[in-house]
Amino acid sequence: MTASTLYKRADKGVLIMLSAALLLFTGLYYSNFGYLLHEWKKEDFNYCILIPFIVLYLIWDRRKEVASVPSRPSWAGLSAVISGLIFFWLGELGGEYYTLFLSSWLLLVGLCWSVMGWQKLKVIWFPLVFSLAMFPFPNFINTKLLLMLKLISSEIGVRLMQLMGMSAFREGNIIDIGVTQLQVVDACSGLRYVFPLVILALLLAYSSRLRLYKGALLVVSAVPLSVVMNGLRIAGTGLLYLYYSPAAAEGFFHGFSGFLIFMVSLVFLWLEMLFLTRILPGTRKKAEVPEEKVILRRDYDSPGGPKSKGHGLFYPPQLAAAVVLMGVTLAAAQIIDFREHVPSRLPFSDFPMKIGKWTGISRQMDQKFVDSLDLSDYVMGDYSDPDGRLVNFYVAYYQSQRKGESIHSPATCLPGSGWIFKHDQVKKIPFPGYPGGFLPVHYVSMQKGAYRQIAYYWFPQRGRNLTSAYQLKIYNFWDALTKHRTDGALVRVITPVYQGEDVQDARERLNEFVRTVVPVLRKFIPGKDAGKP
Repeated sequence: MTASTLYKRADKGVLIMLSAALLLFTGLYYSNFGYLLHEWKKEDFNYCILIPFIVLYLIWDRRKEVASVPSRPSWAGLSAVISGLIFFWLGELGGEYYTLFLSSWLLLVGLCWSVMGWQKLKVIWFPLVFSLAMFPFPNFINTKLLLMLKLISSEIGVRLMQLMGMSAFREGNIIDIGVTQLQVVDACSGLRYVFPLVILALLLAYSSRLRLYKGALLVVSAVPLSVVMNGLRIAGTGLLYLYYSPAAAEGFFHGFSGFLIFMVSLVFLWLEMLFLTRILPGTRKKAEVPEEKVILRRDYDSPGGPKSKGHGLFYPPQLAAAVVLMGVTLAAAQIIDFREHVPSRLPFSDFPMKIGKWTGISRQMDQKFVDSLDLSDYVMGDYSDPDGRLVNFYVAYYQSQRKGESIHSPATCLPGSGWIFKHDQVKKIPFPGYPGGFLPVHYVSMQKGAYRQIAYYWFPQRGRNLTSAYQLKIYNFWDALTKHRTDGALVRVITPVYQGEDVQDARERLNEFVRTVVPVLRKFIPGKDAGKP
C-alpha cells in the first residue's frame, strides 16, 4: 500500500471520528447548552454571547503557528476526556450546571489534545482557557461575590455624596438621601460590568504580550476600578435625585450611566496597559514562524501514524478510544433513571399560626421575590409569646435542587439590608429527644445602628440538618445518586434584642421557639425515609 493511500485513509478516519465525536458531544450536552443560551439572554450575562466568536478569532489569529507544528496524536489526551466524563456524571447526578459546563470544556480540550498532541495544543492554550469565560459562575458564588462588591461601592457612593455636602446614609445597599432612598441591586448596578471588564483586561494583557506579573496586575485592577466607578455612578444618581428630578435619575441616566462607566473604565485600563508596556518596558516575544513552515499538511508522523501499517478508517486510535468512551457514557445516561422522587407533604398553607404558647400572624412576600427565589412553597410569619416578644419565622421549601435550582442562604441577603454581622458561627441548641441531644444551627448576631437582633438558620435536607451551602452541594449529589431526591428547605428564625435584655435572653427565646416549632415542621418537610413503603 502506498503512502498516499495511507494518508487518504488516515484523513478519512480522522473525519469519521471527528464527526462521531461531534454527534456524541451534542447528545451529551444539548440540554445543558440550552440552559446556557437562556442564561445568556439575561442582562448580567449577555456578554458571554461574544466569547465563542472571540475564541474563534484568537485561534484564527494563530493559524500560522498552529499549521507549523506537526500533529502528534497523544494518549495523554484521554486523561482530560475521562476527567470530563467524570464531571459529567457529577453534574448530572448533583444537578449543578457549572459542573456540566466544566465537563464539556474538559472533554473538548481532551479531544483536541488526543488529535493534535501537546505541542500543538500549547499554541492555542490561551483561547482554550479564555473560553471558560462563556460559563457564568454558580449562583451562590456569583451572588456572594457581587454582594460584597456592591456594599463597597455603596459605601464609596455615600462618602462622595457626603463630601459634596449631601445628607446621605447607608444601610446595606439602601442609601437614604433624605428625599428618597436608592437601592443598589443587581438590575440597576454598574457592577454587572465587572466580569466583562475583567475579560477585556485579560484580552488587553494577552494582545499587548505583557509579562505574567504585569498581565495579572492589569486583570486584578479591573475589579477595584469597577467598584470605584460604580461608586461614582451612585453618587451621580443621588445628585440628580436631589438637585434635578427623580425622573432624570431613573430615566435616560439610569440606563446610560452604566454603559458610560464601562467605557470610562475601559479607557483607564487602556491607559494602564500603556503605562505597563512603555514606562515599565518588558513584554513577551511573539514567536516568529518562517513562511516556508506554514503549510497545511497531513503530518500525523507520531509513532504509529499513517506511515505505519495496519491503520484503517478508525484513525487516530486515541480519538477512536475517546469516541467509544463518549458513546458508552451517552448510552448509560439514557438508561439510568435520573427522575427525582418528590415525597408527598403537607402544604405550608396548612401551617398553624398557634403553636404552644406562640401566636402568629401570617406574612406574604411579593410575587416577584417568590419568582426570583424559585420557591416550591414557603411560610412566613411573626410569632409572639404572652409577653409580646416577637420571633420572625420563615421556611422556604424546594422540591428539587438540581440544575439551576438552589436554596438562597441568608448570609447573602441579610447584609444587603444594612445589618452588620457581629457574630457568625455554628452553634448547637440543646434539644432533648433530638439525635445527639443537640440541633446544629448557624447563629448570627446582627446590628443596625442602635438596633440588635439575632438569628438562627439551618437547612433540613432529607433527614439531615446542615449549616453550610457547601454541605448542601455535597449531599445533594450523594442523595441524588442514592435516593433520587434533592428536596430540602431553609429554616430561618430572627428575634430582636429588646431594650433591657441581653443577647443571652434573646437566644433563650429563640431556643424555646425552635424546640416548639421543629416537631411541627416535620409534617411539612419530608425526612430521611419519606415516601418509603
